[in-house]
Amino acid sequence: MKVARLYLRVSTDEQDLARQAEIEQSTRSSGYYIAGVYREKASGARADRPELLRMIADLQPGEVVVAEKIDRISRLPLVEAQRLVDSIRSKEARLAVPGLVDLSEFATRLRLGFVRSFGAGHHGWGWKRPSWSWLPAVKLC
Repeated sequence: MKVARLYLRVSTDEQDLARQAEIEQSTRSSGYYIAGVYREKASGARADRPELLRMIADLQPGEVVVAEKIDRISRLPLVEAQRLVDSIRSKEARLAVPGLVDLSEFATRLRLGFVRSFGAGHHGWGWKRPSWSWLPAVKLC
């Protein structure tokens, strides 16, 4: 059985997690059982988020962590973000961002920094977050 855990995060109390709700349906339609949905209103620039830590503690080998975008998992500096990804991998689990990239492979570590740079760049710089719709969809592995 394919098992996923969903991580949904927004940064402020004023923001709504509802826009990320479609992840649950798309994960199920991809044939996954959802073992847990972890919802959090906290800054992605912090590594000590309670729901994120609970999700990592709950992970079992072979499971997939699904997030809407990589910046929902982390806005940490690259070294700390890599530690976070490594903590998921140490549980023999994978990290997937639907429609973008499966971050479970070593070769995608460089992409993590590239993708994070786009996600973080919108703060105060007067430009919108880029749309990833031009990228090919990636099946959850």
